[in-house]
Amino acid sequence: MFTGIVKGLGTVVSGHARPGLVSFTVEMPAGYADGLQIGASVAIDGVCLTVTDMYPSPSQGEGQGEVIASASFDAMQETLERTTIGALVEGSRVNVERSYRVGDEVGGHIVSGHVTGTADIVAIDAPENNHVITFRVPPEWMKYILPKGFVALDGCSLTIVDVNRTDSTFTVWLIPETLRMTTFGFKKPGDKVNLEIDSKTQTIVDTVESFLSVHPQIRNSY
Repeated sequence: MFTGIVKGLGTVVSGHARPGLVSFTVEMPAGYADGLQIGASVAIDGVCLTVTDMYPSPSQGEGQGEVIASASFDAMQETLERTTIGALVEGSRVNVERSYRVGDEVGGHIVSGHVTGTADIVAIDAPENNHVITFRVPPEWMKYILPKGFVALDGCSLTIVDVNRTDSTFTVWLIPETLRMTTFGFKKPGDKVNLEIDSKTQTIVDTVESFLSVHPQIRNSY
């Protein structure tokens, strides 16, 4: 479980593709891998992945305690088909968030790291001191996209602003700090991002739809 508050950028330093599986190593933000263990969960661009190996900093001096600088992950076929992980190459920058621990501040919203699919960036506007990105998603997902609702994009908890159901698009507005701490400062139209629909919103919408399908007279009364 995660909070959608990205704490920094990682860099893919190596990768190896095999049939149905990609293994890759990410250099973590400085100090961010302290206490990390094999088997731990880390969100990479919003995808919950398991640490399979760890590597110390190549610059650490003799006599120092081991300082973990990089971690490896495996992504299987289901992950490769639903997310952007399969497109990562050496040098790719990625958003990184360690899993939530009891007592941590929940500054965003609860995010599972189980990505719904990908959204396309269709436009980026930059009025003074602002950064507005428009995304397009499959039409069937738009019922879960609500103005002022939550959405996780590449692992970032963001607030939906404008919604255009005709075009299956929505916008988010990003502050300079978000651009500094995440990969959104590098994004351009045509790029894809991982999208996780808010689970509470999805549960409510699906429950109401199911109820109305059983009791159509209630729907028809409005």
